Amino acid sequence: MYNWMNNIESSRLKELILSSNEVLYQYFGNIDTIIENNQYKVLKAFKENNITEGHLWGSTGYGYGDLGRDGLDRLYASIFNTEAGLVRQQFVSGTHCLSSCLFGILNPKDHFMYITGKPYDTLEKTIGIVEHPKSLISQGIEYNHVDLLPDGNFDLESIKNSIKPNTKMIAIQRSKGYSLNSSIDIAKMKSIVDFIKNTKKDIVIFVDNCYGEFTECLEPTDVGVDIMAGSLIKNPGGGLALTGGYVVGRKDLVKKVAEQLTAPGLGNEVGASLNNNLPFYQGIFSAPKVVGDSLKSSIYAAFIAKELGFDTHPKHEDLRTDIVQGIIFNNEKSLIKFCQGIQHNSPIDSFATPVPDQLPGYQVPVIMAAGTFIQGASIELSADAPIKSPYIGYLQGSLTFQHGKIAISMAFDKVLKDS
Repeated sequence: MYNWMNNIESSRLKELILSSNEVLYQYFGNIDTIIENNQYKVLKAFKENNITEGHLWGSTGYGYGDLGRDGLDRLYASIFNTEAGLVRQQFVSGTHCLSSCLFGILNPKDHFMYITGKPYDTLEKTIGIVEHPKSLISQGIEYNHVDLLPDGNFDLESIKNSIKPNTKMIAIQRSKGYSLNSSIDIAKMKSIVDFIKNTKKDIVIFVDNCYGEFTECLEPTDVGVDIMAGSLIKNPGGGLALTGGYVVGRKDLVKKVAEQLTAPGLGNEVGASLNNNLPFYQGIFSAPKVVGDSLKSSIYAAFIAKELGFDTHPKHEDLRTDIVQGIIFNNEKSLIKFCQGIQHNSPIDSFATPVPDQLPGYQVPVIMAAGTFIQGASIELSADAPIKSPYIGYLQGSLTFQHGKIAISMAFDKVLKDS
């Protein structure tokens, strides 16, 4: 019988692969429970919204009366337990979703802040952290951020002291992104939501949910978050959505975002879906399982890395609330070899060898490995890293655990071979 492990050269790595099943069994069992509960939640939403074959097709032109588009809005609202949803292929990225929320809800002289530190680099020009003539700051909106404490908890004193009479929104980035910060699990989310509402009850709490959907049984909107956004080429697209993003939350807030995306007076009533609804429906239905397999792949990577002497964040035994796995290589060569190993064991462009390069929006060279079916889809197995000490590789996604296990193993084998 053919055995893929015959392609692994390191005997030590082979031993770890064989032992991983027993060591990780309990953690994978917990993930399976999350998958089942989230699958039930999604199925229940499909049934309650009476989704039919007719919803799978779309419209042209203005998109008036688009049954499938409007059904997706209701479906997402049900899954995420909110008053309204806005699911659109016209959102070109997660950053576009976040930007639409910020510009749609905030007005000149309003103040808002991030309480999970400075947000993703891609939002710096949107906010005006990096000067831009169309930024929020350039339009008279005040901004600041509060860093997390060294232990990963919220800095409650600084948050309370930063709230002003004109503070309209507090934003929370659920995933750690390119950092070793702690991602924000649902228990922490509920605690900070309660704290904010008790401090100033009319503040809009906005969550960037990218990388976090279906990693736990509850979502931020289940614990009092007012509005939330994410990308469809991450978790909720299930590896099938070709593009797009979503916003869910209070009806009045979602309406403002819809009018920011289209135009005042048009809102969510226009936008042709062009017969592209089927992968959106099938993607959200498949997402709980795909996200679960991504979590298993990250846990597996953390276990193997630890046993080979690399530090990881989070550890394989830690609670997961996003699909991002940090591996601290402590040297540039090992980091690059690992990313190249992921690329060489991907279904698309496996012949390509990624190298570090300077990319727009980044202050240092970055290496990116992404042999994905959908460009930039981080629910598919990918790895990327800024080339700076301590040389941390960020791994995320995998459509199946089996692919994740094979590719991660082969990547570590390459690191060991070339070290």
